[in-house]
Amino acid sequence: MRQTTVFAGQTKQLGQSIGKKLRPGQVLALAGDLGSGKTTFVQGLAAGLGIRHKIKSPTFVIFIAYPIPKSRLVFYHFDLYRLRRPSDLRDLGFAEIINNMNHITAVEWPKQAKPLLPPHTKWIYFKHDPRNPNNRILASS
Repeated sequence: MRQTTVFAGQTKQLGQSIGKKLRPGQVLALAGDLGSGKTTFVQGLAAGLGIRHKIKSPTFVIFIAYPIPKSRLVFYHFDLYRLRRPSDLRDLGFAEIINNMNHITAVEWPKQAKPLLPPHTKWIYFKHDPRNPNNRILASS
């Protein structure tokens, strides 16, 4: 996938479309610069999963768990921007969370967690469009 979004609402809509297709046990690693649309995309993912809570970046608390309506599944939103040490992930139970098939997980700033991420992790890269800094380019591998 390679997609350019022109405004935040479009980034959110793309996230919502992808969120509707997510399956139990899926892990998304969202990499990109500050302000490149990662949290906006996660808001869309959550909407696509049917979550009606206001989705905010868990920058200071590291993660937030949201029950997915009409299921036994839980959506975990991690933001590792302020993570001090990769070893802190162990204390948070990160490995148990991302390897639980009853969870769907999105990880912003996943670099420090890379050794712990499962092989099936879907990586999505966010960047500002150099031709128009208001646009976002999203690409997956």
